[in-house]
Amino acid sequence: MGGDEGVRVMIAGAALARRRHDGLRFTLFGDEAQIVAALENHPNLRAASEVVHAPNVVDGSDKPSQAIRKKDSSMALAIQAVKEGKAGAAVSAGNTGALMAMAKLALRTMPGIDRPALAALLPTLGDNDVVMLDLGANTECDARNLVQFAVMGAAYARTVLDLERPRVRLLNIGTEELKGTDEIRDAAAQLRAATALPMSFDGFIEGDKINRGDTDVVVTEGFAGNIALKTIEGTARFVTDVLRNAFTSSIRSKIGFLISKPAMHLLKHHLDPNNHNGAVFLGLNGVVVKSHGSANEKGVANAVHVAARLLEEDITRRIADDLANIGTLAADAKSAGGRKGATPPMEQSAK
Repeated sequence: MGGDEGVRVMIAGAALARRRHDGLRFTLFGDEAQIVAALENHPNLRAASEVVHAPNVVDGSDKPSQAIRKKDSSMALAIQAVKEGKAGAAVSAGNTGALMAMAKLALRTMPGIDRPALAALLPTLGDNDVVMLDLGANTECDARNLVQFAVMGAAYARTVLDLERPRVRLLNIGTEELKGTDEIRDAAAQLRAATALPMSFDGFIEGDKINRGDTDVVVTEGFAGNIALKTIEGTARFVTDVLRNAFTSSIRSKIGFLISKPAMHLLKHHLDPNNHNGAVFLGLNGVVVKSHGSANEKGVANAVHVAARLLEEDITRRIADDLANIGTLAADAKSAGGRKGATPPMEQSAK
């Protein structure tokens, strides 16, 4: 937590989350005086919290290499608490790159995971949100990474969306099997072969279909994922700004706004990023949730809710179980390949 306003929002969000999950307890890292002052307005949270003074803070401009040297920062102490088992999860609204670097260094990746991925929920026209990953943690990925992201994304979707067999697709420039890079096509081949996993691999998806509600998990490397995410967010702001300008352009437009006000409120709620706040670093030996830096208290509460849900459903175990299933499938394929000369699915990316 950094700055008076940042502390106020984080504390208010934690208090809101505790009203939803009354069994939660918090360790609050940051400037002790600021935190204690903010807690005065939230006695229910204060009774369930421990304050740990952090003399340092990771700035938004800090490079990951600079941030990891700040071992006495609020971010570092929060992650260390997860590593030592003193906290179940860490929630931070700080520097994303620094948070990833510090979390990966302290918690390490799970066995069977080469790289952690940043996953988030995005709104759709369907009944459920869509899980998308990676959103910027890894700018270059091979087929093995993409398969691991698919496994983690599906486990996340089963946890937060209550889906038994999430529909998984790879983001591509077309839906035909021949489209895309070698890495994407190899990953698709491996996922088609992994029929025993608790997911339904539905092939490729193009960027304009991400929010249609036809899929539950969209998998991509972090470079394209971050561009897609920013484009979706920018389009949502563009639409709301255009509507706002249109409804204030004349008296007739203002009257039209009053008539359509209920629908506009529904649209605003659906596009409000605070309702989908809480990106997760999947693949680590611990739960770390990234709250958007501009999130309000409702958004912070949602990020805490995501962390609590992942702990309740033991997301790390779910991912480990699915990876074990993939390992078994790969071993079987290798055995069969030795007899028939076929290439084992999980070894294609190593070529």
